[in-house]
Amino acid sequence: MGSSSKDDSGSDAEASSGDKTPSNSSLFSEGERVLAYHGPRIYEAKVQKAELRKKEWRYFVHYLGWNKNWDEWVGMDRLMKHTPDNVLKQQTLEKKQGVDKGLKPGRSSQTKPKNSTDSKMDKEDPKSNVAKGKKRKSDSGMEKDNLPVEKLVKIQIPSTLKKQLVDDWEFVTQQDKLVKLPRSPNVDDILTKYLEYMSKKDGMITDSIGEILKGIRCYFDKALPVMLLYKKERQQYHDTVKTDVSPSTIYGAEHLLRLFVKLPELLAYVNIEEDTSTRLQQKLLDFLKFLHKNQSTFFLSAYDGSKVSEGKVKGKD
Repeated sequence: MGSSSKDDSGSDAEASSGDKTPSNSSLFSEGERVLAYHGPRIYEAKVQKAELRKKEWRYFVHYLGWNKNWDEWVGMDRLMKHTPDNVLKQQTLEKKQGVDKGLKPGRSSQTKPKNSTDSKMDKEDPKSNVAKGKKRKSDSGMEKDNLPVEKLVKIQIPSTLKKQLVDDWEFVTQQDKLVKLPRSPNVDDILTKYLEYMSKKDGMITDSIGEILKGIRCYFDKALPVMLLYKKERQQYHDTVKTDVSPSTIYGAEHLLRLFVKLPELLAYVNIEEDTSTRLQQKLLDFLKFLHKNQSTFFLSAYDGSKVSEGKVKGKD
């Protein structure tokens, strides 16, 4: 999906997306032309509707030049004012992605052929709303019908964890810093702590929770080297993870959280009944709430900049 010259109506307001605004005052108006994050890219869009829901403004946007099937509700964190500075930001992002800009992450980030999956996280933008994104045909190596939207498990990541994903992306791709390994607590530790937490909370552990945690660990170990690493982290992975070592014993919450951006895509290829899917969504959300509750304990507040040269790999970011 690229920028379009179609439908140029709308105002160029001066406020940036970071401006604070009273809860009863919308920052964007109906009919306004804006810039919208969708996956790793920024697109021109037009606000069709604006509604105040649970004290938060939500906007129904149409991506200019794209079929209305991709119209969607988004939050303020996905939008920017259509100003010269923000247009420059859009153009800079396009240049950085270069020829690889055909990949769309998020809820509908849909896989290219398997041999190219290791390039996906390089272009991942955590600002994408996992539960709201839609797949655009031209942004994926697959046709739209191969991955029906209704088949995707919806995972709504808490807003503070979305910010964590943004910070994570900026530390690695913009500041050339890495997560110092091995992490403590690691992924296995976090899953064990969650099991203990649920045991104390409910007085018992159901088999389904245990199975889901095993599944998370399995998906993490398999997905990390091919989907969850940024390009600058690959050398560190090869230096740290040996053939007989599970990534879940080395990596921590930072990389585990990235898995939840990819899970809707991964689970789309698993035959899950609708009622099972609903229960799974709730259990995954409960786990994300646990991560949120322990955010200050599980996540690093700053990354390590001393081994940047070891983690750097030639090529575009």
